[in-house]
Amino acid sequence: MSTSSIREPRQKRSIEKKKRIVDAGFKLFCEKGYYNTNTAEIAKEAGVSTGIVYNYFNDKKDIFIAAVKFYSEGMTSQLYRSLMGLKEPFDMLETLDQIINIFTTSHTLSKEAHEEMMAMSHTDNDVREYFCNFELTTAEKIVEIMFQHGIKPENAHEKVHIAMGMIENFSHEVVYHKHEYMNYDVMKKEIIRIVAEMMNS
Repeated sequence: MSTSSIREPRQKRSIEKKKRIVDAGFKLFCEKGYYNTNTAEIAKEAGVSTGIVYNYFNDKKDIFIAAVKFYSEGMTSQLYRSLMGLKEPFDMLETLDQIINIFTTSHTLSKEAHEEMMAMSHTDNDVREYFCNFELTTAEKIVEIMFQHGIKPENAHEKVHIAMGMIENFSHEVVYHKHEYMNYDVMKKEIIRIVAEMMNS
């Protein structure tokens, strides 16, 4: 279907209808997986006709990417609120602990969704590009907030990217892998120590 036929809803009813489609897609992608879900099923779950779905989305992948955005932006909005609400004097260790908790909780809330998104990011160029841009935007926002609090390490963007990778890996360990020989309290303290040292240099 041509992208020219896709319209962005402006009225409250249309906006709510589009959100129902995204929510329905998100639910089914989590339950059945991307490749086992079709547009007709999403329409039925959302309580709309298949034709209505195509008013707002080109195809199933469009719905998937919209669901990814909803999931990802929900996590980062919580993170940004936490960072913007920081009080002076700034406590780096406490803040890092909060950030790790937010990341870990976001993975716990929808394990199936995260697994499906990660799988798609390895096989689909559009999804991979979205996550790449999302990571860059998130890192940029975190650096901006850090600078506002007077934290200006050398190579700030690179250090934030490294820190995000460590925290993401820790979240995967805690939620998905759960290695019995690992002490995750110790691992968390080590990540906080390493990132704090990195940001202070």
